[in-house]
Amino acid sequence: MQFFKQEPRFNFMGGRKIAIALSGLMILISIGALVTRGLNFGLDFTGGTLIEVGYPQPVELPPIRAALEEAGFKDAVVQHFGTAKDVLVRIAPQQGQNANALGDEVLKVLNKISKDEVKMRRQEFVGPQIGDELRDDGGLAMLIALAFILVYVMARFEYRFALGSITALLHDVIITLGCFALFQWDFDLTVLAAVLAVIGYSLNDTIVVFDRIRENFRKLRKETPEQVINRSLNQTLSRTMMTSVTTLLVVAAMFAFGGELIHSFSLALMIGIFVGTYSSIYVASSMALALKITSASLIPVKKEGEDNEQQMMP
Repeated sequence: MQFFKQEPRFNFMGGRKIAIALSGLMILISIGALVTRGLNFGLDFTGGTLIEVGYPQPVELPPIRAALEEAGFKDAVVQHFGTAKDVLVRIAPQQGQNANALGDEVLKVLNKISKDEVKMRRQEFVGPQIGDELRDDGGLAMLIALAFILVYVMARFEYRFALGSITALLHDVIITLGCFALFQWDFDLTVLAAVLAVIGYSLNDTIVVFDRIRENFRKLRKETPEQVINRSLNQTLSRTMMTSVTTLLVVAAMFAFGGELIHSFSLALMIGIFVGTYSSIYVASSMALALKITSASLIPVKKEGEDNEQQMMP
C-alpha cells in the first residue's frame, strides 16, 4: 500500500543549501552544549547507590521526592520499578558516608512519610571506576560501529555513498547527544543503547535511499545527478514516511506509558528518528551529490577481454 497515490515531485535537492545550513547550525549548537555544559551522566557512569523498596499499597512518587530533597538528597532519582508498589531510588555518591548507612537513612525518611511499613528489597553500590569503564567502553562501541558501517557501505556501494552515510550518522549522533547536553537530561546506559539503535535506524533508512539512487543512476543516464537523486528520494518517500510514523507511534507510547525507567531511552529514540529521517533525505544524499556522484562512477568497470569472452560463449 502506497502512502502517496502518485509519485510526488518534491525538489529536495533544490533546498539542500538551506538544509545544510540548518544542519550546520544544529551541529554547532550541539557541540557548544557538549563542550560548555557536558552530558548529565546518570549513576551508571558517575557511580552512586541504588535502593529498591517495597510498599504494601501503590504509592505516589512526588511526596517521596519532596521528602528526600528535604532530607538532603537533592539529586535523588525516584521512579516506579515494575509496579506502583515498588520504588527505585538512585542517589549520587555522598562523601564520607557508607553505602549501607545511606540506605538505612533513606529507608527511615520513607517510613516517616508512609502509613505502612516500607521494606528494603535490595541495595547496590556502583563505584565511579566502574562508571568510567562503562562510559569509555560505550564510547568505544559507538566508534567501532561507525567504522564497520563505513567499511560495509564502501564495499556495497561506492566511497561517495560511504562518506555520505557516515556524515549522516555523525550528524544524528551529535545532535541527539547535543539535545541531552543542552537540556541536561539524564544520560545513562539506556540512552547509550538508544543512540546505538538510532545509528542502526538511520543507516537502514539511508541504505534504502542509496539503493534506489544507484538503481536510477544506471537507468536514467540522460538525467542530471540532481534530477536522479530527487526522483529517487520521491520514490522512497512513501516507505520513509510510513516507517518513521509507525516507529514514532510505538516510541511515543513507550514515552507516555512506559514509566520513568525508559523515559530517557524513548526520548533519545524520538529525537533520533526525527533527525535520522531528515538526514537520510538531505544530509546523506546532499553529501553524495557534493562529492560529484555520477552514473559513470556506478557502472562496473569491464575487465580487459571481457567482451571477447562473452562473444565466444555459446
